[in-house]
Amino acid sequence: MNSRIAQLQEFLEEDSNDSFLKYALALEYVLVKENDLARDCFLKLINDDINYLASYYQLGKLYESLDEVEKAIEIYRKGIEIAKKTDNKKTQLELQEACNALLGIDEDGFL
Repeated sequence: MNSRIAQLQEFLEEDSNDSFLKYALALEYVLVKENDLARDCFLKLINDDINYLASYYQLGKLYESLDEVEKAIEIYRKGIEIAKKTDNKKTQLELQEACNALLGIDEDGFL
C-alpha cells in the first residue's frame, strides 16, 4: 500500500471528522488509479461536509476521466449551488467553467 495512503488512514483513525484528511486521501487514491476508492471517499466527504467545495471539482474531474459525463455535470451543478449559497464566487466560477466545457458552452455562454 502507498505509504501516504497508510499515513492518511492512520490520521483519519485519530480524527475521523477531518475533511481535509478525507480530501487528501481521495486525491491519493486518484493518483494511484484506485478510482472506486477515490469516488467513494469524495462521496463520503460530500455527504459528511456538504460545504467542502474542492471535493465537487475533483469528483467531477474523476467522473470525466471515467467517461461518466452526466455524473460529472451533476456533481459540478451541485457544487455550483453550494458555492452560491456560501458566496464563494471563485469556486463557483471554476465549477461553472468545468461544467460548461462538458456541455460545449464557450466563455460567452454560447454552444
